Amino acid sequence: MRSIKDVDFTGQRVLIRTDFNVEVKDGVPQDFYKIEAAYDTIRYVLSFVGAKVALLSHRGRPGGAKDPAFTMSVLADDLAQLFGERVCFICESHGVCVQSALDDDRARILLLENSRFEEGEEQNDRNLAKKIAAPFDLYINEAFAVSHRAHASVEAITSFLDAYRGLWLSKEIEMLTRVKENLDQPSVAIVGGSKIETKLPLITLFSEIYDNVLVGGRTAVEAQEQSRAFPDNVILPVDYTGGTRDIGPETVMTFVDHIKKAKTIVWNGPVGKFEEHPYDHGTLAIAEAIAANKNCFSVVGGGESVQALGDAGVFGDVSFVSTGGGAMLSFLLSEQMPGLDVI
Repeated sequence: MRSIKDVDFTGQRVLIRTDFNVEVKDGVPQDFYKIEAAYDTIRYVLSFVGAKVALLSHRGRPGGAKDPAFTMSVLADDLAQLFGERVCFICESHGVCVQSALDDDRARILLLENSRFEEGEEQNDRNLAKKIAAPFDLYINEAFAVSHRAHASVEAITSFLDAYRGLWLSKEIEMLTRVKENLDQPSVAIVGGSKIETKLPLITLFSEIYDNVLVGGRTAVEAQEQSRAFPDNVILPVDYTGGTRDIGPETVMTFVDHIKKAKTIVWNGPVGKFEEHPYDHGTLAIAEAIAANKNCFSVVGGGESVQALGDAGVFGDVSFVSTGGGAMLSFLLSEQMPGLDVI
């Protein structure tokens, strides 16, 4: 894949597909790490004389309707504060307004409107992609979290602009490849969450390459209810609290003991009904145990797992936090990644 380090951005107008799909409460972004993930790439491009960037992302699932609840404008002030300069919000993702803003010398950073406000975005519409691409010279994918989707601003757009991978996207690939192919032993994978259909292939994969796979959440409950058979290195809960809302104290002790000994850890999905206290106890215990193991390489991904790191106050104590949930699973399972394949 082509890297931005191979490009001279002097005087270039660059479209950067970011992942600013964050929840906003009372005007405050709740997942600011996703925004910060694009910082180094944006700064690098702007270090070239005369370069301009336009940031394009989706937020939520507006279904093509221009629902003001999902507008990207709510992020403009936070981005301006992050970069210490004006960020010009454009109420469209393509068209005359975008062209005019690029021609205006008063702002180097543009924030375009929600890409999913356009009906053709999720249909990978080439005509839409061509319109979005029209005023730009180059395209950078810095949105790993949607790179498993064939969307117009992710895949089709690369038919109209030379495409490059961003610095964060490169790091995602490097870190996830490491926990898939270059393991230090003993290795522990932790799989939770509620979608057993999506997690079973992951459990199978990890059982083949990891020493132990710790399974919790609804994934474990449903596996036990369905009498699923697993290899001996797949460890299911032996007790629960709150019915089956959280793993119980004996299971927590077993899981934590394995985590303490591990040299490689990958975690995707909470091990209990994390959004309800006290059923967040098991998930927070997992987060704290991973953070306490200073001798391991650890990767955490998936929205609730990442939230648990923040709630436990240990976000900065793991080796790498992926911005991808579904994309992380797709990458680890070697599934098709349209946004990566075209770069």
